[in-house]
Amino acid sequence: MLDRYADSIADLEPDDGDVETAELVVTDDVLVKAFALGPGAELEPHEHADSTNVFHVLEGTVTVIQGEESEAIEAPGVVHHERGVDHGARNETDETVVFTASLCPLPS
Repeated sequence: MLDRYADSIADLEPDDGDVETAELVVTDDVLVKAFALGPGAELEPHEHADSTNVFHVLEGTVTVIQGEESEAIEAPGVVHHERGVDHGARNETDETVVFTASLCPLPS
């Protein structure tokens, strides 16, 4: 099977306020990681100085933080984070939200 999504997130069932993750793809030059945020959960803002980061919102609506801005992004949605830009996400809904983060090149 080529599609890694369903199997990778099958066990992600975060409680309220929790973040759970699963690695979908890890190679020498890219990382794709799934994030499941329970209601009220937050992925704290952070940055990757040497990697471009792209969020793909796959389930629900996640509030994406980028620098001083934030925006509710509904699935399906894509958000590009330039290298060195603070970014994060929070779930302001009553349902679990799922998105992936793709990093290239792979952070060291």
